[in-house]
Amino acid sequence: MVSQEQRRRQLAREKFLRQQQRRTQARRKSRVRNSVIASVLGVVVIGSVALYTTGVLKNDDKKTNASAEVTPSAPPTSKAPDPCAKPAAGSVKKQSWKKEPAMTIDTSAKYTLTLATTCGDIDVALKASAAPHTVNSFDFLAGKGYFDHTKCHRLTTRDIYVLQCGDPQGTGMGGPGYTLPDENLKDKSLKNNTYPAGTVAMANTGQKHTGGSQFFLVYKDSPLPPNYAPFGTIGTAGMKVLNKIAAAGESTGNGDGAPNATVVINKATVGKS
Repeated sequence: MVSQEQRRRQLAREKFLRQQQRRTQARRKSRVRNSVIASVLGVVVIGSVALYTTGVLKNDDKKTNASAEVTPSAPPTSKAPDPCAKPAAGSVKKQSWKKEPAMTIDTSAKYTLTLATTCGDIDVALKASAAPHTVNSFDFLAGKGYFDHTKCHRLTTRDIYVLQCGDPQGTGMGGPGYTLPDENLKDKSLKNNTYPAGTVAMANTGQKHTGGSQFFLVYKDSPLPPNYAPFGTIGTAGMKVLNKIAAAGESTGNGDGAPNATVVINKATVGKS
């Protein structure tokens, strides 16, 4: 038989053990909680310092890519020097038309598109007989100063190799307000689903007959289906300018972004010979 005194002592020991267990658990939880708080505060402090030093928390317009600066493991990126000059004085005209311009070109004549860019002149022999709607549109738009002071907004350096221009907005979303029919998709230069270097072709939305004013210049043979109207060929001097732009790379490092070179079309003209 357990005496009353022994029973009392046993209950007291059990109570003490329970208290010790609760205290031990409480201390353990406290240590874990404090560790988590310390870790969070450490991240916040480090992040805040990085953000502050990059100017992101300052109330000014000199913003930088915070995520790239905060990540300590991100390697420093090197950017090739800009090979191009400053743009000519002037601004982009805001122009739009409801329908394609009337046909005014002589499809039996030879036409040349000259892009006087900040990186040098790019001359393009136009294919008026094979792509009359496209060439006529470029003659019309160039005559209106539509391309003047516009940026070439996209450079691809992986898989396909093109410089894209012709958007007054500089975003890839702009156009003249009308669309053009697809032309010359069976051009003899388009072999094995490849647009050869030197080709100038129309960009589109991926749907048929959605070309507008945006076009791309191919600086290296590019595998593409024949869905983009080829309407011109770049001359030798123009290819040197285009390759200089491509050599400067693009802004994202992923093979598709804004060109590092400041490529602005100061003046676009179409001439007849």
